Amino acid sequence: MTHDIHIIGGGLAGSEATWQLARRGYKVRLSEMRGGSDTTPAHQGDGLAELVCSNSFRSDDDARNAVGLLHHEMRRLDSIVMRAGEIARVPAGSAMAVDRDVFSAAVERELLDHPNVTVVRERVDTLPADGPTIVATGPLTAQSLAENIVAATGEDRLAFFDAIAPIVHRDSIDMDICWFQSRWNKGDGKDYINCPMTKDQYLAFHQGLMDGEKIAFREWEQDTPYFEGCMPIEVMAARGVDTLRFGPMKPVGLDNPRDATPEFPQGRWPYAVVQLRQDNKLGTLWNMVGFQTKLKHAAQVELLRTIPGLENAEFARLGGLHRNTFLNSPLVLDRQLRLKSASHIRFAGQVTGCEGYVESSAIGLLTGLMAAAELGGRDWTPPPRTSAMGALLSHVTGDAEAETFQPMNVNFGLFPPLHDVKKKARKEAYTDRAKADFGSWLQAEQLEPA
Repeated sequence: MTHDIHIIGGGLAGSEATWQLARRGYKVRLSEMRGGSDTTPAHQGDGLAELVCSNSFRSDDDARNAVGLLHHEMRRLDSIVMRAGEIARVPAGSAMAVDRDVFSAAVERELLDHPNVTVVRERVDTLPADGPTIVATGPLTAQSLAENIVAATGEDRLAFFDAIAPIVHRDSIDMDICWFQSRWNKGDGKDYINCPMTKDQYLAFHQGLMDGEKIAFREWEQDTPYFEGCMPIEVMAARGVDTLRFGPMKPVGLDNPRDATPEFPQGRWPYAVVQLRQDNKLGTLWNMVGFQTKLKHAAQVELLRTIPGLENAEFARLGGLHRNTFLNSPLVLDRQLRLKSASHIRFAGQVTGCEGYVESSAIGLLTGLMAAAELGGRDWTPPPRTSAMGALLSHVTGDAEAETFQPMNVNFGLFPPLHDVKKKARKEAYTDRAKADFGSWLQAEQLEPA
């Protein structure tokens, strides 16, 4: 099959861009190097849209949360990521979490079954010299292509480390010590497993994080910054003894029923809590929330088994560390995510400097819409900056300072401010304004799915 556009990279962004173009009648060649002779340090298989870190798409609250609002906007554009997410959904309170294998299979099935999509298992080492192209190779771009991109942009690529959290087998967790509860009983109130810690246990654990043997960085990695939204737990611990108790191990809103008294019949908040979130539909695998780590595997097993309830834990996957790369997008890309030095090439996903599964998918979706408009000879009108998609796109393509550009999750700080609304009502006001403006944009651009 001849193709109208070539998409390089079958992750979340590449899959989403492929879907948006294919469903609008354009023939897509999707190149994915995994499944041939190549893989990456973080991927476990060769499925399209494989999730390599958490299994969570974060908050699904579209009334008060920026990422939940992004979910809402993507659903209105018939996002394949949101469609597959609903198929693969597992309990996670007010968040959207998925069985990662079911999710990847659902995306791959939709794309392989589409008559306008050809998936080719091949590694692409250089940017195509001509023809419409979307590069969505993500933060783990193969070295040869990454070097070619650096040469094409004239700018050094930027980089940060991204860490992966361990996954525990459910039947190895001691539920005589742990208990089910979502913070403040959100969702059905039982979407997380909680492991309580006393002060002495917490202090010993903190010291173990500080003393544990870590992965040694190579010389070329020494000056690479971490991304604040995916910080290894031992790096957070180094910031202060109480940092974790106000971060991923905070106990607020979690009542340990084992400590129930007549005065506190629901139990008391522990000194610290380790939470685990369901990772697959069967409920057999649970990942450790916020426990991204660069500890060596032997040190991980030894330390994690000091957590109450995890003394006999068996791990389906231990934590790891990989280097992510991204472009200085405000400097090298135009407002339509085209490479300024080669306008037939667009970039999509995390390689543009957005951070997070949903954000990467959203940028892939927008890149697909941009390319479809160009292929159809139509002018492209971006979504309003007051919307989640518009705010994220504006950050990536020019609102951020090129000198200090860093990966960014979607957040209300990227939105045009609302000064005349009281602080308590501001989140709802942001989402109300966004939904109205985004709906008008969809209608004007005739983008709402039938």
